[in-house]
Amino acid sequence: MQQINTFIKDHTAEMFRLLESLCRLPAPSHHEEQRAAFCKEWLEAHGATGVYIDKALNVVFPLHCENSREITVLVAHTDTVFPDTEPMPYTDDGQIVRCPGVGDDTASLAVLLMTASYYIESGNIPANGILFVANSCEEGLGNLKGTRQLFADYAGRIGQFISFDSRIGIIHDRCVGSHRYEVEVCTEGGHSWSAFGKKNAIAALCDIVRDIYAINLPQKTGSKVTYNVGHISGGTSVNTIAQSARMLCEYRSDDEELLALMQKEFEGIFRKAQTGEVRVTVKRIGERPCARDVDPQKIDRLRLLCTAVTEEVTKSAVQYTSASTDCNIPLSVGVPAVCIGVYAGGGAHTREEWIEKKSLITGLEIAIKTALRATEA
Repeated sequence: MQQINTFIKDHTAEMFRLLESLCRLPAPSHHEEQRAAFCKEWLEAHGATGVYIDKALNVVFPLHCENSREITVLVAHTDTVFPDTEPMPYTDDGQIVRCPGVGDDTASLAVLLMTASYYIESGNIPANGILFVANSCEEGLGNLKGTRQLFADYAGRIGQFISFDSRIGIIHDRCVGSHRYEVEVCTEGGHSWSAFGKKNAIAALCDIVRDIYAINLPQKTGSKVTYNVGHISGGTSVNTIAQSARMLCEYRSDDEELLALMQKEFEGIFRKAQTGEVRVTVKRIGERPCARDVDPQKIDRLRLLCTAVTEEVTKSAVQYTSASTDCNIPLSVGVPAVCIGVYAGGGAHTREEWIEKKSLITGLEIAIKTALRATEA
């Protein structure tokens, strides 16, 4: 305990500098090159060996993983929801840090790197090995590419998975699956006066949206289903009958059966919209799986371990919720996984996002203690 406290005290200022450095590196999904390179160089400068960047842009630091088939994985994702390729505004008044993406998930990424630094400095040897992973493509249409790659490369060797990706006091112990689509509607179109009466692609797309929002959601005790139309575009001008219109839409559930029922509903709506005058093209652009075949005892053990650490450090009860995170991938292949919080803040996925600066001190204590207990022999 004293060793942890001393490390945190000695490295707090460094952690805050690290946070700022990371925040100033743009990292939209699929374009995390700058952050990946920075994380690799930072780890190596702090004594890490064997660090590499894989083809999905994950930064992977294996620590004593040789021949282990019970590896503990600790991750925080490098990408943000923002498309910016230039540095985003960063302010620090000494108490509150404001920057798009600072909480989700840059603060967690800083904590992950500092946790790896603690292991290097302390000489701690995890019994079955740890993979510290700054992973790519967790957000939106990143479609969990980084974690998918990790599980392809370490298939059959990962025993448990912990993601740092939430606020302190929250544990995501169930995963939310989703299917995401790009839908394009095309018609003949024409001039708004001389061709009046011809099918309008925007109107036809609106009919699809109307039908989606009229779905009678399937019900199952203890589970939830949602849907959303998140983006619409199309048309040419105010006096043109639109020839094409597009939208992005999704449905979600924490239950695989309910997800399948929603798939039938959506596919039925898409088929209904297809006529001689209206052509509908549907492309699935994202799929996040639900949990499958996870040993209840193993997931309970991991959940209770993370709960005990968080409550011990914060002196407050945790809140359990479901979410769509990197944990979807391990849980879908039967590997116990939870997502825990290591910062306090708000405004996630907005340009007004903020964190309480000193909360990272608490978050780092949670992260180090969680890692140590999870890897006890």
